[in-house]
Amino acid sequence: MPRMTPAPPRAWDRNERLGILNGWAVFTGDGFLNVSVVVVGFAARLGAPNWVIGLLPAIAAGGWMLPQLLVAARVRSLPFKLPVYRSAALVRTATYVAMVLIAALLSHNPALCLTLFVLAMMLNALASGVSGLPFLEVVSKTVPAERRPRFFGTRNLYGGLLAFAAGLLVRWILASDLPFPLNYALIFALGTAAFTFGYWVFGRVKEPPDPPLLALGLRGELRAMPQTLRDPHFRAFLTVRLLLAGASMSEPFFAVNALRELNYPAATLGIFVMALTGAAPLSNIVWQRVAERKGSRRIIRYASVCYGLAPLYAVLVGALGLNAWAYLGVFVLSSVATQGFNLGHTNHLLNIAPEHARSRYIGTLNTLVGAALFTPVLGGLLADRVGYTPVFVLSGALCAAAWWQCGKLRRDA
Repeated sequence: MPRMTPAPPRAWDRNERLGILNGWAVFTGDGFLNVSVVVVGFAARLGAPNWVIGLLPAIAAGGWMLPQLLVAARVRSLPFKLPVYRSAALVRTATYVAMVLIAALLSHNPALCLTLFVLAMMLNALASGVSGLPFLEVVSKTVPAERRPRFFGTRNLYGGLLAFAAGLLVRWILASDLPFPLNYALIFALGTAAFTFGYWVFGRVKEPPDPPLLALGLRGELRAMPQTLRDPHFRAFLTVRLLLAGASMSEPFFAVNALRELNYPAATLGIFVMALTGAAPLSNIVWQRVAERKGSRRIIRYASVCYGLAPLYAVLVGALGLNAWAYLGVFVLSSVATQGFNLGHTNHLLNIAPEHARSRYIGTLNTLVGAALFTPVLGGLLADRVGYTPVFVLSGALCAAAWWQCGKLRRDA
């Protein structure tokens, strides 16, 4: 009997191409406006204390998640979710422009500059939280479940290459003769242009309508939360996400530790961005294969190991007094883990959420996890008292707990 060969994957349709192009633009923007490296480097240059530095990525990640239960209540009954995404994208673009102007014009007053910059970041993060759930809803409607690993893998692979190129530009700009703060303002402006293009592209997706659903309102969504939490698969996933959110307390201090404790030059921030983004495309090839063969549970478990090794490796490099090139391993491990989480978390949640309750599952999970993502502020307070090493060790321990809890995740999701 002749051996059967698998059919080649079908070509991307228009909506899928727009979604992938959106991802490439967003990855490029993230390369320029990477919160854990570039933005915290800007804040450190302004003399920000550790708790403020810890607040920056907490705002970016937690602010994205916190409003999503409210958004779920609002968009659940809407047949089309894309208009909500477009409105939030306009707000995000305006706040990015504000960040550029604040950095360029107000750095002579560091306290005022930091205050206004943080406020702009807060508004941006809340707007991103408004757009996040409609984005996932539209993707779940336009990309079949069996194609999502390849879809997100393709987004992440080539988006990572573009972000690597952004890292090269960041390094060149920071090492150039362009003075502070104009060097950072230029970097932020390039990120703003990339993000704006990405939002415009995804706004052109042709979204199929949803069947009409009963509008419960925020109070109804809150009353439905206990029912969502009774799902054992959801509870197991929530526990893993909460542990990993706690482990994120060390992430904003990798770059600050390099600048303040290890005394690496500021231009190495561009190299760190290159390490973060350069590792992403290669790791995405691996993660996509793991997703297709082993499922999202295995991805999350492997990524938890990489995430836990990153802060422990930072401690090792500092203890041995190694140079900045050795320190790149911290960002490589962090990047590999982040790409795994990006693919694994999204697929796992969409696969365990019933179609009729998808918005509620997304909103409940992201709201609860969003509150936990403010642990970097606690990490900053701890670092101010006892240094960065205890923060890094605690993050490693929380990752080990998340790895253990992954054994309870649904295996076929």
